[in-house]
Amino acid sequence: MKITPEKIDDLNPERRKSVMERSMDDISSVSEDVRVIVDDIKSRGNEVILEHYKKHKPDITISDLETTREEIEEAYNIVGPEVVKCLKIAAMNITKFHQAQLEREMWSIEISEGILAGRVTRAMDIVGCYVPGGTAAYPSSVLMAVLPARVAGVSQTVAVTPPKKGMVGNPATLVAADIAGCDRIFKVGGPWGVAGLAYGTETMPRVDKIVGPGNKYVTAAKMLVYGQVDIDSPAGPSEALILADETGDPELIALDFLSQIEHDPDSAAVLVTTSAGLASTVCEIIEREYDSLPRKDIFESSLSKHSYVLIAEDMEQAIDFTNEYAAEHLQILTLDPFITLNKIKHAGSIFMGPYAPVPVGDYASGTNHVLPTGQCARMFSGLSVDDFIKKPTFQYLSKDGLASLKDTVITLAETEGLPIHARAVKARFE
Repeated sequence: MKITPEKIDDLNPERRKSVMERSMDDISSVSEDVRVIVDDIKSRGNEVILEHYKKHKPDITISDLETTREEIEEAYNIVGPEVVKCLKIAAMNITKFHQAQLEREMWSIEISEGILAGRVTRAMDIVGCYVPGGTAAYPSSVLMAVLPARVAGVSQTVAVTPPKKGMVGNPATLVAADIAGCDRIFKVGGPWGVAGLAYGTETMPRVDKIVGPGNKYVTAAKMLVYGQVDIDSPAGPSEALILADETGDPELIALDFLSQIEHDPDSAAVLVTTSAGLASTVCEIIEREYDSLPRKDIFESSLSKHSYVLIAEDMEQAIDFTNEYAAEHLQILTLDPFITLNKIKHAGSIFMGPYAPVPVGDYASGTNHVLPTGQCARMFSGLSVDDFIKKPTFQYLSKDGLASLKDTVITLAETEGLPIHARAVKARFE
Protein backbone atom coordinates (compact mmCIF):
# COMPACT_ATOMS: atom_id res chain seq x y z
CA MET A 1 0.00 0.00 0.00
CA LYS A 2 1.62 3.24 -1.13
CA ILE A 3 1.09 6.59 0.58
CA THR A 4 2.71 9.70 -0.85
CA PRO A 5 3.57 12.98 0.93
CA GLU A 6 1.76 16.09 -0.29
CA LYS A 7 2.46 19.76 0.31
CA ILE A 8 -0.32 21.64 2.08
CA ASP A 9 0.12 24.43 -0.48
CA ASP A 10 -0.58 21.96 -3.30
CA LEU A 11 -3.97 20.84 -1.94
CA ASN A 12 -6.72 22.17 -4.18
CA PRO A 13 -9.98 23.24 -2.47
CA GLU A 14 -11.69 19.92 -3.18
CA ARG A 15 -8.76 17.89 -1.85
CA ARG A 16 -8.48 20.08 1.26
CA LYS A 17 -12.21 19.72 1.87
CA SER A 18 -11.82 15.95 1.67
CA VAL A 19 -9.03 16.01 4.26
CA MET A 20 -11.02 18.18 6.65
CA GLU A 21 -14.29 16.31 6.34
CA ARG A 22 -12.52 12.91 6.55
CA SER A 23 -14.80 10.19 7.89
CA MET A 24 -17.59 12.32 9.30
CA ASP A 25 -20.61 10.12 9.90
CA ASP A 26 -23.54 10.81 7.58
CA ILE A 27 -26.51 9.61 9.61
CA SER A 28 -29.10 10.77 7.09
CA SER A 29 -29.13 7.37 5.37
CA VAL A 30 -30.18 5.60 8.57
CA SER A 31 -32.17 8.29 10.35
CA GLU A 32 -35.61 7.16 9.20
CA ASP A 33 -34.99 3.51 10.03
CA VAL A 34 -33.69 4.50 13.46
CA ARG A 35 -36.65 6.83 14.00
CA VAL A 36 -39.03 3.90 13.51
CA ILE A 37 -37.18 1.89 16.18
CA VAL A 38 -37.05 4.81 18.62
CA ASP A 39 -40.75 5.59 18.23
CA ASP A 40 -41.63 1.91 18.55
CA ILE A 41 -39.77 1.58 21.83
CA LYS A 42 -41.34 4.80 23.09
CA SER A 43 -44.79 3.23 22.63
CA ARG A 44 -44.15 -0.50 23.23
CA GLY A 45 -41.03 -0.65 25.42
CA ASN A 46 -39.52 -4.05 26.19
CA GLU A 47 -41.73 -5.81 23.66
CA VAL A 48 -39.72 -4.27 20.82
CA ILE A 49 -36.39 -5.18 22.40
CA LEU A 50 -37.47 -8.79 22.95
CA GLU A 51 -38.62 -9.08 19.35
CA HIS A 52 -35.26 -7.80 18.12
CA TYR A 53 -33.12 -10.09 20.28
CA LYS A 54 -34.98 -13.29 19.51
CA LYS A 55 -32.25 -13.69 16.90
CA HIS A 56 -29.82 -14.23 19.79
CA LYS A 57 -32.13 -16.36 21.96
CA PRO A 58 -35.43 -17.74 20.62
CA ASP A 59 -36.91 -18.21 24.11
CA ILE A 60 -35.80 -14.79 25.35
CA THR A 61 -37.60 -13.27 28.35
CA ILE A 62 -37.41 -9.91 30.10
CA SER A 63 -35.04 -11.40 32.69
CA ASP A 64 -32.45 -11.91 29.93
CA LEU A 65 -32.08 -8.17 29.36
CA GLU A 66 -30.36 -7.20 32.61
CA THR A 67 -27.04 -8.61 33.77
CA THR A 68 -27.20 -10.55 37.04
CA ARG A 69 -24.64 -10.64 39.82
CA GLU A 70 -23.95 -14.26 38.96
CA GLU A 71 -23.03 -13.28 35.38
CA ILE A 72 -20.63 -10.65 36.67
CA GLU A 73 -18.94 -13.12 39.02
CA GLU A 74 -18.56 -15.59 36.17
CA ALA A 75 -17.10 -12.81 34.01
CA TYR A 76 -14.30 -12.30 36.54
CA ASN A 77 -13.38 -15.97 36.16
CA ILE A 78 -13.33 -15.72 32.36
CA VAL A 79 -11.37 -12.47 32.15
CA GLY A 80 -8.63 -13.49 34.57
CA PRO A 81 -6.65 -11.69 37.28
CA GLU A 82 -4.14 -9.86 35.06
CA VAL A 83 -6.82 -8.08 33.07
CA VAL A 84 -8.71 -7.28 36.28
CA LYS A 85 -5.52 -5.81 37.75
CA CYS A 86 -4.96 -3.61 34.69
CA LEU A 87 -8.57 -2.41 34.66
CA LYS A 88 -8.24 -1.42 38.32
CA ILE A 89 -5.03 0.54 37.63
CA ALA A 90 -6.73 2.35 34.75
CA ALA A 91 -9.81 3.03 36.91
CA MET A 92 -7.64 4.50 39.67
CA ASN A 93 -5.91 6.90 37.26
CA ILE A 94 -9.14 7.90 35.53
CA THR A 95 -10.77 8.58 38.90
CA LYS A 96 -7.83 10.66 40.11
CA PHE A 97 -7.77 12.80 36.98
CA HIS A 98 -11.51 13.45 37.04
CA GLN A 99 -11.55 14.24 40.76
CA ALA A 100 -9.24 17.15 39.94
CA GLN A 101 -12.00 18.57 37.70
CA LEU A 102 -14.44 19.08 40.56
CA GLU A 103 -15.29 22.72 41.24
CA ARG A 104 -16.59 24.51 44.32
CA GLU A 105 -20.12 23.41 45.15
CA MET A 106 -21.28 26.98 45.63
CA TRP A 107 -20.06 30.51 45.16
CA SER A 108 -21.69 33.95 45.44
CA ILE A 109 -20.83 37.60 44.96
CA GLU A 110 -22.43 40.86 46.05
CA ILE A 111 -23.60 42.53 42.85
CA SER A 112 -24.33 45.71 44.80
CA GLU A 113 -25.58 46.47 48.30
CA GLY A 114 -28.52 44.17 49.11
CA ILE A 115 -28.14 41.99 45.99
CA LEU A 116 -26.43 38.63 46.39
CA ALA A 117 -26.08 36.30 43.39
CA GLY A 118 -24.30 33.01 42.96
CA ARG A 119 -24.25 29.51 41.57
CA VAL A 120 -24.51 26.02 43.02
CA THR A 121 -23.34 22.71 41.55
CA ARG A 122 -25.70 19.74 41.47
CA ALA A 123 -25.12 16.31 39.95
CA MET A 124 -27.67 14.63 37.69
CA ASP A 125 -29.78 11.91 39.25
CA ILE A 126 -29.29 9.11 36.71
CA VAL A 127 -27.21 8.77 33.54
CA GLY A 128 -26.90 6.13 30.85
CA CYS A 129 -23.60 4.98 29.38
CA TYR A 130 -23.51 3.39 25.94
CA VAL A 131 -20.73 0.82 25.61
CA PRO A 132 -19.91 -0.47 22.11
CA GLY A 133 -19.86 -4.23 21.72
CA GLY A 134 -20.80 -6.80 19.13
CA THR A 135 -17.70 -7.88 17.21
CA ALA A 136 -15.28 -6.14 19.60
CA ALA A 137 -15.18 -5.37 23.31
CA TYR A 138 -14.31 -1.97 24.77
CA PRO A 139 -14.09 -2.30 28.56
CA SER A 140 -12.06 0.91 28.63
CA SER A 141 -15.13 2.80 27.36
CA VAL A 142 -17.06 1.64 30.43
CA LEU A 143 -14.46 3.16 32.73
CA MET A 144 -14.35 6.40 30.72
CA ALA A 145 -18.14 6.87 30.84
CA VAL A 146 -19.08 5.61 34.30
CA LEU A 147 -16.21 6.90 36.47
CA PRO A 148 -16.59 10.64 35.67
CA ALA A 149 -20.30 10.34 36.42
CA ARG A 150 -19.61 8.73 39.79
CA VAL A 151 -16.94 11.33 40.62
CA ALA A 152 -19.48 14.05 39.77
CA GLY A 153 -21.88 12.56 42.32
CA VAL A 154 -24.47 11.03 39.98
CA SER A 155 -26.78 8.86 42.09
CA GLN A 156 -27.23 6.03 39.58
CA THR A 157 -25.31 4.94 36.48
CA VAL A 158 -26.79 2.52 33.97
CA ALA A 159 -24.88 0.88 31.11
CA VAL A 160 -26.22 -0.62 27.90
CA THR A 161 -24.14 -2.79 25.60
CA PRO A 162 -24.88 -5.14 22.68
CA PRO A 163 -25.09 -8.83 23.70
CA LYS A 164 -23.64 -11.84 21.94
CA LYS A 165 -25.45 -15.03 20.97
CA GLY A 166 -27.46 -16.44 23.87
CA MET A 167 -27.92 -12.91 25.32
CA VAL A 168 -24.48 -13.09 26.90
CA GLY A 169 -22.63 -9.92 27.84
CA ASN A 170 -18.97 -9.48 27.01
CA PRO A 171 -17.05 -10.61 30.14
CA ALA A 172 -14.45 -7.81 30.00
CA THR A 173 -17.21 -5.21 29.66
CA LEU A 174 -19.09 -6.64 32.63
CA VAL A 175 -15.97 -6.69 34.81
CA ALA A 176 -15.07 -3.10 33.87
CA ALA A 177 -18.61 -1.96 34.67
CA ASP A 178 -18.41 -3.63 38.07
CA ILE A 179 -15.01 -2.10 38.84
CA ALA A 180 -16.34 1.33 37.84
CA GLY A 181 -19.30 0.93 40.19
CA CYS A 182 -22.00 0.84 37.52
CA ASP A 183 -25.35 0.20 39.19
CA ARG A 184 -27.15 -1.67 36.41
CA ILE A 185 -26.04 -3.23 33.11
CA PHE A 186 -28.48 -4.02 30.30
CA LYS A 187 -27.59 -6.28 27.40
CA VAL A 188 -29.27 -4.05 24.85
CA GLY A 189 -27.38 -2.25 22.10
CA GLY A 190 -27.88 0.04 19.12
CA PRO A 191 -30.94 2.29 18.83
CA TRP A 192 -32.81 -0.13 21.13
CA GLY A 193 -30.44 0.61 23.99
CA VAL A 194 -30.44 4.36 23.38
CA ALA A 195 -34.23 4.63 23.12
CA GLY A 196 -34.71 2.35 26.12
CA LEU A 197 -32.61 4.70 28.24
CA ALA A 198 -34.24 7.83 26.83
CA TYR A 199 -37.86 6.80 27.38
CA GLY A 200 -37.59 4.02 29.90
CA THR A 201 -39.24 0.61 29.58
CA GLU A 202 -40.81 -1.85 32.00
CA THR A 203 -37.30 -2.75 33.17
CA MET A 204 -34.95 -0.02 31.91
CA PRO A 205 -34.97 3.27 33.83
CA ARG A 206 -35.35 6.58 32.07
CA VAL A 207 -32.12 8.56 32.39
CA ASP A 208 -31.22 12.25 32.31
CA LYS A 209 -28.30 11.94 29.92
CA ILE A 210 -26.77 9.37 27.55
CA VAL A 211 -23.02 9.35 26.89
CA GLY A 212 -20.60 7.08 25.10
CA PRO A 213 -19.48 6.31 21.53
CA GLY A 214 -21.21 4.08 19.00
CA ASN A 215 -21.77 3.53 15.29
CA LYS A 216 -23.92 5.74 13.06
CA TYR A 217 -27.10 3.97 14.20
CA VAL A 218 -26.28 4.80 17.81
CA THR A 219 -25.39 8.39 16.87
CA ALA A 220 -28.65 8.78 14.94
CA ALA A 221 -30.64 7.48 17.89
CA LYS A 222 -28.88 9.85 20.28
CA MET A 223 -29.62 12.79 17.99
CA LEU A 224 -33.28 11.76 17.78
CA VAL A 225 -33.77 11.54 21.56
CA TYR A 226 -31.83 14.74 22.29
CA GLY A 227 -34.19 17.06 24.12
CA GLN A 228 -35.91 14.14 25.81
CA VAL A 229 -32.49 13.55 27.40
CA ASP A 230 -29.17 15.29 27.13
CA ILE A 231 -26.35 13.65 25.15
CA ASP A 232 -22.62 14.15 24.79
CA SER A 233 -21.10 15.32 21.51
CA PRO A 234 -21.81 13.39 18.28
CA ALA A 235 -19.10 10.78 17.74
CA GLY A 236 -17.86 9.33 14.48
CA PRO A 237 -14.95 7.08 13.52
CA SER A 238 -11.69 7.56 15.42
CA GLU A 239 -9.11 10.02 14.11
CA ALA A 240 -5.69 11.42 14.96
CA LEU A 241 -3.38 14.13 13.69
CA ILE A 242 0.36 14.01 14.36
CA LEU A 243 2.11 17.40 14.35
CA ALA A 244 5.87 16.96 14.00
CA ASP A 245 9.01 18.90 13.21
CA GLU A 246 12.35 17.48 12.09
CA THR A 247 13.05 16.14 15.61
CA GLY A 248 10.31 13.50 15.31
CA ASP A 249 11.26 9.83 15.23
CA PRO A 250 9.96 8.44 11.89
CA GLU A 251 9.73 4.85 13.19
CA LEU A 252 7.55 5.90 16.13
CA ILE A 253 5.48 8.25 13.99
CA ALA A 254 4.77 5.53 11.43
CA LEU A 255 3.71 3.15 14.19
CA ASP A 256 1.50 5.78 15.81
CA PHE A 257 -0.01 6.54 12.39
CA LEU A 258 -0.83 2.88 11.77
CA SER A 259 -2.12 2.28 15.30
CA GLN A 260 -4.74 4.95 14.75
CA ILE A 261 -6.22 3.42 11.61
CA GLU A 262 -6.59 -0.12 12.92
CA HIS A 263 -9.87 0.86 14.62
CA ASP A 264 -12.14 0.49 11.60
CA PRO A 265 -12.24 1.14 7.82
CA ASP A 266 -13.33 4.75 8.33
CA SER A 267 -10.63 5.76 10.82
CA ALA A 268 -8.43 8.70 9.85
CA ALA A 269 -4.76 9.50 10.43
CA VAL A 270 -2.89 12.60 9.31
CA LEU A 271 0.76 13.56 9.70
CA VAL A 272 1.55 17.26 9.34
CA THR A 273 5.26 18.04 9.39
CA THR A 274 7.65 20.80 8.44
CA SER A 275 10.23 18.22 7.34
CA ALA A 276 9.96 16.78 3.82
CA GLY A 277 12.60 14.21 4.73
CA LEU A 278 10.64 13.03 7.74
CA ALA A 279 7.46 12.80 5.65
CA SER A 280 9.16 10.64 3.01
CA THR A 281 10.76 8.34 5.58
CA VAL A 282 7.45 7.84 7.41
CA CYS A 283 5.76 6.89 4.14
CA GLU A 284 8.52 4.39 3.37
CA ILE A 285 8.14 2.78 6.81
CA ILE A 286 4.35 2.55 6.43
CA GLU A 287 4.82 0.78 3.08
CA ARG A 288 7.38 -1.56 4.65
CA GLU A 289 5.13 -2.42 7.59
CA TYR A 290 1.99 -2.85 5.51
CA ASP A 291 2.70 -6.40 4.36
CA SER A 292 2.89 -7.68 7.95
CA LEU A 293 -0.26 -5.93 9.18
CA PRO A 294 -3.28 -7.94 10.34
CA ARG A 295 -6.78 -7.13 9.01
CA LYS A 296 -5.48 -5.53 5.81
CA ASP A 297 -8.98 -4.64 4.63
CA ILE A 298 -9.33 -2.16 7.49
CA PHE A 299 -5.88 -0.63 6.95
CA GLU A 300 -6.28 -0.40 3.18
CA SER A 301 -9.62 1.37 3.50
CA SER A 302 -8.40 3.88 6.08
CA LEU A 303 -5.14 4.58 4.27
CA SER A 304 -6.78 5.12 0.90
CA LYS A 305 -9.82 7.12 2.02
CA HIS A 306 -8.98 9.24 5.05
CA SER A 307 -5.23 9.27 5.76
CA TYR A 308 -2.62 11.77 4.59
CA VAL A 309 1.01 12.77 5.04
CA LEU A 310 1.29 16.53 4.57
CA ILE A 311 4.28 18.85 4.37
CA ALA A 312 3.92 22.39 5.75
CA GLU A 313 5.96 25.36 4.61
CA ASP A 314 6.73 26.24 8.24
CA MET A 315 5.44 25.54 11.75
CA GLU A 316 2.98 28.43 11.58
CA GLN A 317 1.25 26.85 8.58
CA ALA A 318 1.38 23.43 10.25
CA ILE A 319 -0.32 24.76 13.38
CA ASP A 320 -2.93 26.69 11.38
CA PHE A 321 -3.78 23.48 9.51
CA THR A 322 -3.89 21.53 12.79
CA ASN A 323 -6.32 24.00 14.34
CA GLU A 324 -8.54 23.87 11.27
CA TYR A 325 -8.54 20.05 11.31
CA ALA A 326 -9.55 20.04 15.03
CA ALA A 327 -8.57 16.43 15.62
CA GLU A 328 -10.07 14.04 18.13
CA HIS A 329 -6.53 13.01 19.09
CA LEU A 330 -3.57 15.36 18.54
CA GLN A 331 0.04 14.27 18.99
CA ILE A 332 2.67 17.00 19.31
CA LEU A 333 6.15 15.77 18.43
CA THR A 334 8.15 18.99 18.29
CA LEU A 335 11.35 20.20 19.94
CA ASP A 336 9.36 21.90 22.73
CA PRO A 337 5.79 20.55 22.78
CA PHE A 338 4.73 22.94 25.57
CA ILE A 339 5.51 25.96 23.41
CA THR A 340 3.54 24.36 20.57
CA LEU A 341 0.66 23.60 22.95
CA ASN A 342 0.17 27.31 23.62
CA LYS A 343 -0.76 27.77 19.95
CA ILE A 344 -3.26 24.90 19.74
CA LYS A 345 -6.89 26.02 19.86
CA HIS A 346 -8.90 22.98 18.77
CA ALA A 347 -8.33 19.35 19.73
CA GLY A 348 -10.16 16.71 21.72
CA SER A 349 -7.18 15.33 23.64
CA ILE A 350 -3.53 16.31 23.23
CA PHE A 351 -0.56 13.95 23.55
CA MET A 352 2.82 15.64 23.99
CA GLY A 353 6.29 14.27 23.40
CA PRO A 354 7.64 10.94 22.14
CA TYR A 355 6.51 9.00 25.21
CA ALA A 356 2.82 9.92 25.04
CA PRO A 357 1.30 7.80 22.26
CA VAL A 358 -2.47 7.94 21.84
CA PRO A 359 -3.09 4.43 23.27
CA VAL A 360 -1.92 5.58 26.71
CA GLY A 361 -4.84 8.01 26.80
CA ASP A 362 -7.16 5.38 25.35
CA TYR A 363 -6.59 3.21 28.39
CA ALA A 364 -4.75 4.32 31.46
CA SER A 365 -3.20 7.81 31.80
CA GLY A 366 -6.41 9.15 33.34
CA THR A 367 -7.68 11.50 30.63
CA ASN A 368 -10.94 10.61 28.94
CA HIS A 369 -11.11 8.90 25.56
CA VAL A 370 -14.73 9.78 24.80
CA LEU A 371 -13.89 12.68 22.49
CA PRO A 372 -15.39 14.85 19.74
CA THR A 373 -14.66 13.82 16.15
CA GLY A 374 -15.17 15.30 12.69
CA GLN A 375 -14.05 18.87 13.59
CA CYS A 376 -16.46 18.91 16.56
CA ALA A 377 -13.45 19.68 18.76
CA ARG A 378 -13.97 23.25 17.55
CA MET A 379 -16.98 23.48 19.89
CA PHE A 380 -17.05 20.36 22.09
CA SER A 381 -14.71 18.98 24.74
CA GLY A 382 -14.03 15.41 25.75
CA LEU A 383 -16.23 13.75 28.34
CA SER A 384 -15.59 15.08 31.84
CA VAL A 385 -17.14 15.60 35.25
CA ASP A 386 -18.76 18.75 33.82
CA ASP A 387 -20.97 16.59 31.59
CA PHE A 388 -22.77 15.18 34.61
CA ILE A 389 -23.48 18.27 36.65
CA LYS A 390 -25.83 21.24 36.40
CA LYS A 391 -25.08 24.71 37.68
CA PRO A 392 -28.26 26.51 38.72
CA THR A 393 -27.90 30.14 39.73
CA PHE A 394 -29.48 31.79 42.77
CA GLN A 395 -30.07 35.30 44.09
CA TYR A 396 -31.13 36.88 47.36
CA LEU A 397 -32.27 40.51 47.48
CA SER A 398 -33.05 42.67 50.49
CA LYS A 399 -35.82 45.26 50.15
CA ASP A 400 -33.22 47.96 49.62
CA GLY A 401 -31.52 45.79 47.02
CA LEU A 402 -34.75 45.38 45.06
CA ALA A 403 -35.47 49.10 45.45
CA SER A 404 -32.20 49.89 43.69
CA LEU A 405 -33.33 47.87 40.66
CA LYS A 406 -37.06 48.59 40.81
CA ASP A 407 -37.26 51.28 38.18
CA THR A 408 -34.89 49.41 35.82
CA VAL A 409 -36.90 46.18 35.96
CA ILE A 410 -40.28 47.94 35.65
CA THR A 411 -39.14 49.96 32.64
CA LEU A 412 -37.69 46.96 30.82
CA ALA A 413 -40.71 44.76 31.57
CA GLU A 414 -43.12 47.37 30.24
CA THR A 415 -40.91 47.89 27.18
CA GLU A 416 -41.22 44.17 26.43
CA GLY A 417 -45.01 44.26 26.85
CA LEU A 418 -45.09 42.27 30.08
CA PRO A 419 -47.07 44.44 32.50
CA ILE A 420 -47.55 41.72 35.12
CA HIS A 421 -43.80 41.34 35.36
CA ALA A 422 -43.70 45.05 36.24
CA ARG A 423 -46.56 44.72 38.71
CA ALA A 424 -44.77 41.86 40.51
CA VAL A 425 -42.04 44.36 41.40
CA LYS A 426 -44.30 47.36 42.08
CA ALA A 427 -46.48 45.37 44.47
CA ARG A 428 -43.60 44.92 46.89
CA PHE A 429 -43.47 48.67 47.49
CA GLU A 430 -47.18 49.43 47.74
